[in-house]
Amino acid sequence: MNDLDYSKILQDQILEAYNERQPIRISGYQSKAFFYRPIHAPVVDVTAHRGILNYEPTELIITARAGTPLSEIDAALAEHHQMLAFEPPYFADNASLGGTIACGLSGPRRPWSGSARDFVLGTRIINGKGEILSFGGEVMKNVAGYDVSRLMTGAMGTLGLLLDISLKVLPRPQREITLSRELDAKQALQQMLQLSRQSLPISALCHDGEKMYLRLCGAEKSVLAAKKQLGGIEVDDSATLWHGIREHRHRFFHSEQPLWRLSLPAATPIQALPGKQFIDWGGAQRWLYTELDAEALRAKVSEYQGHATLFRHGDRNSEIFHPLLGKLKQLQMELKLAMDPHCILNPTMLYSDF
Repeated sequence: MNDLDYSKILQDQILEAYNERQPIRISGYQSKAFFYRPIHAPVVDVTAHRGILNYEPTELIITARAGTPLSEIDAALAEHHQMLAFEPPYFADNASLGGTIACGLSGPRRPWSGSARDFVLGTRIINGKGEILSFGGEVMKNVAGYDVSRLMTGAMGTLGLLLDISLKVLPRPQREITLSRELDAKQALQQMLQLSRQSLPISALCHDGEKMYLRLCGAEKSVLAAKKQLGGIEVDDSATLWHGIREHRHRFFHSEQPLWRLSLPAATPIQALPGKQFIDWGGAQRWLYTELDAEALRAKVSEYQGHATLFRHGDRNSEIFHPLLGKLKQLQMELKLAMDPHCILNPTMLYSDF
């Protein structure tokens, strides 16, 4: 644990940038650098601002500085048989809490436990004017109105530099098993939709192109009862399988082709999206390799009320995230200007004109 508070140092750097209208790039350990648009600007490094500030196992709450490695947080939680329920991917051993929340990424457990945003209770940030602001707190319901702290999740540092983050944590399940079935993608999707409508202790559900994998978590009795009801082949090492999927070490991801992450209604037909698919989140998240260009793919995805992110590889100077249109774009810009009036924080990281 690092007991030094670097808030004032970081604040002074942002104040200087604000006064000079100098764009800056907020940087941690760069574990997600593959994910966003490159920025050529002076760096404000948050890695020294680290350490767990408060952990109350009986209250299921942890507060830590943004530069704290996820591994340090996971180790502290594991001592009390607890976990970050949104199962965040690391993508590197040195992944930090701030980078995880800024990117807003969640793992296989997301549809059944909740997303990263759902577990953020409060944040302390530095906005684009160099002001230190606190939002939320360390209880689930602490203020009336919209919870501004959750806006920081997935904002990629464009609304403020994260200093400290308070999160709700959950107990680890008593028992976990994974069942597999050999199915084609169409059959798997049909079964996923049926399974998701049942009262089952599901915590992950995917199809890798050859097999469907179903993870059951919870009390021993309920997990074993569900296993008996569903059948299928039990996977020997459930934890290793899902770690590989979460961290993109599964063989599906061993390609240098552009990798697209699609968010879609779970029932979106397989044939609607040409290419090689990995179906996750019970159908609601699709990882895709396709010959379609960005414009054609996004048009196709929009037909199904979804959006497409160029997750890895491809042209990183192109638009990575699904373009915002109309009132949604206007609202995003108004929010940006309220938090960062000179647009100095991570400019163009999300969008080329943002």
